[in-house]
Amino acid sequence: MHHIGYVMSGHLHVEMTDGASLEVVGGDAFEIPPGHDAWVIGDEPWVSVDWAGRRLFAKSPNEISDRIFATLVFTDLSGSTEMLTRLGDARWRLLLAEHNQAVRTEIERFGGREAKTTGDGFFVLFDSPARAVRGAAAMIDAATAHGLTARAGVHAGEVELQGDEVRGIAVHAAARILGVAQPGEVLVSTTIRDLLSGSGLDFVDRGGFELRGLNGFRSLAALVR
Repeated sequence: MHHIGYVMSGHLHVEMTDGASLEVVGGDAFEIPPGHDAWVIGDEPWVSVDWAGRRLFAKSPNEISDRIFATLVFTDLSGSTEMLTRLGDARWRLLLAEHNQAVRTEIERFGGREAKTTGDGFFVLFDSPARAVRGAAAMIDAATAHGLTARAGVHAGEVELQGDEVRGIAVHAAARILGVAQPGEVLVSTTIRDLLSGSGLDFVDRGGFELRGLNGFRSLAALVR
């Protein structure tokens, strides 16, 4: 589970699967991503208010699984390795944190739900293809404002929700579309283009692509900005 909350009292030790650790004590606000174990230190009970995660904590996957139709957006940064090399670790982490905050502002503005971060990008669900495409463009603009270059892939389909996990062929398709997008581009499936007919958003055909792991070719279109 992904936890966001505030500690009322006590001391919690958190260990991530990658070896990182975190101490959370009374008065702390916290965000703990999925992939962790945790235990209380000392005799004082650890009491917290959780804004995310507790609703699904310790429930059977059968209780919390659900299938919905959603528009999926994947983004990532182009040339991030070169930027890291040029800036160094400390400056890069600061820049990436500022970028992520700006992107999350756009996600909220367009009504998206952040499913997870993907290193230097995001995976976001929207309930509207128009908001998804406009949100993806705004996320790219947020990167540009920080001197970075981003790209986005957008697709729509039915997905399965299990806690914080989002699964389904549509997820793989959206990720593969991102993989062939050009820097600065919002690349969408023809499913998205057809759904947005008459919306005022303009697209240009990018031709057919064979998306790895998916049968056949997919016709894709790029948002005209």
